[in-house]
Amino acid sequence: MSRHQFPGLDGASTVFIGWDRPMQTFFVQVLRPHPHLAGEEETVAWHGTAIGELANAREAVTIASRWASLPSDLAIRLETDRLKTLGQSDGEAQLAARRFITR
Repeated sequence: MSRHQFPGLDGASTVFIGWDRPMQTFFVQVLRPHPHLAGEEETVAWHGTAIGELANAREAVTIASRWASLPSDLAIRLETDRLKTLGQSDGEAQLAARRFITR
């Protein structure tokens, strides 16, 4: 799994974008401080939670760019992250999680 972090455009949120090999999807997660619970965060957006949901890096970057200013080469970096995982296989924990998710 890869995970890159960027400050949100609003100055308060944090944007995470990366590749999740076991889920075979790119993902985008946007968090901001919870307005009522000190030290806690709330999820503003979370894409790439289903197997294969975001199949290409450009799609993930397009979504994330709504919340953060991103480097122009980010899609290439994400695709490199994905390619680095091609030779990996699922371990026991990933296989168990996949069985749970695909029920």
